[in-house]
Amino acid sequence: MWIILRILIAVVLLFLLQLYFYKKASSAVKTLWPEIPIIKTKTILYFFLFLLNLYPLLLIINSVYAVITGQSILFPQNTIMDYLVIFPFWIILLIIVQTIIVFLLFDLLKIILYPVYKKYRIRIISFQAKLFFVVIIFFIIYVPVRVIYDFHSIDIREVEFVKENLPDDLKGFRITLIADLQADRYTNERRLSNYIDAVNSTNSDLVLIAGDVITSSPNYIETAAKFIGNIKSKYGVYSCVGDHDNWAYRRDTRRSIREIGEALRKYDVEMVDNDVRNLEINSASIGITFITNTYVETISRELLSEVSNKNYNDFKILLTHQPQKFLINSAMKNGYDLFLAGHTHGGQITFLLPFIKLSPTLIETKYVKGDFYFNDMLAIVNGGLGMSISPVRYNSTPEVVSITLKAK
Repeated sequence: MWIILRILIAVVLLFLLQLYFYKKASSAVKTLWPEIPIIKTKTILYFFLFLLNLYPLLLIINSVYAVITGQSILFPQNTIMDYLVIFPFWIILLIIVQTIIVFLLFDLLKIILYPVYKKYRIRIISFQAKLFFVVIIFFIIYVPVRVIYDFHSIDIREVEFVKENLPDDLKGFRITLIADLQADRYTNERRLSNYIDAVNSTNSDLVLIAGDVITSSPNYIETAAKFIGNIKSKYGVYSCVGDHDNWAYRRDTRRSIREIGEALRKYDVEMVDNDVRNLEINSASIGITFITNTYVETISRELLSEVSNKNYNDFKILLTHQPQKFLINSAMKNGYDLFLAGHTHGGQITFLLPFIKLSPTLIETKYVKGDFYFNDMLAIVNGGLGMSISPVRYNSTPEVVSITLKAK
């Protein structure tokens, strides 16, 4: 029932977006080129909107067929379908939404300054029509260029964490945080290879993964494990459990986590589920608390406290997948130095606006990407590499975070 409701909400929103865009585009053409027959304008817009609706229509047909036959949803997965249906849908949707955001702000301004709009109505309508085409031409160029850039690029973000009374053996210690590799047919071997090369370029002492090594399907478990196994780190590579790590087998989450863990162990990488690992760095020690809090399994307050209290080291790290506020509060209460997470994909779809990073991810958390200080504790949310729901990233370049420990 919830799935059907979500589909209906998505269909209604998509319809409203298209209706608003259609009215703005038709009005702009009519204002600037009144001699163009309406039928020509409608034909161009209908073709544009056909490309936008083809993918959702096929998904709905597929879903109905799956419900009737009792089979799993099976959508063709190949390059032709990607470039003719899926990618055009997301590119056109991003162009339309970006254009609508600009004009919603413009319409809001007209309402606020209604006396001015009423007085100069004809001039403003002419200006709005010209602005529409300037905006849409800009985004027709910018959106695909930015999507391609974010697909192929990787940022390495350097962070210095300064701690009072840091043991001498931990001065200059380098921790690399990565997240959401999400190996699948889009995050393929080429993207994974480039990402792991970036990780190794940080010359890390310790590498921590904030979960989601695959997106779904057991087909990519070995691929993910193989590339993670290529990471070079003096004191090892560790991962917590992510949301998608449960979904290699949708109806058997325990099997999913077990098989991913077994694949990683073949390459001396450990996925830790609600436990602590202690690392001896000469005469100093680092304790890493791994907390599993996902859509599948929410940790209880009692278990969170029990696991957190097992960490008595010189330097304390809490690693989890989702940057939930109650986990951050727990880490602060228990005297952790670093709180590390992923999950957000850095706001995988982030719309371009002056001074504002507008992303659907903000519905879930305000800790989308970056560094957040809570007294002496630093929380870092990594933007990761992979993608979910949409096979594109937009204004969200994948990243590797390199953290260097320094004494105050």
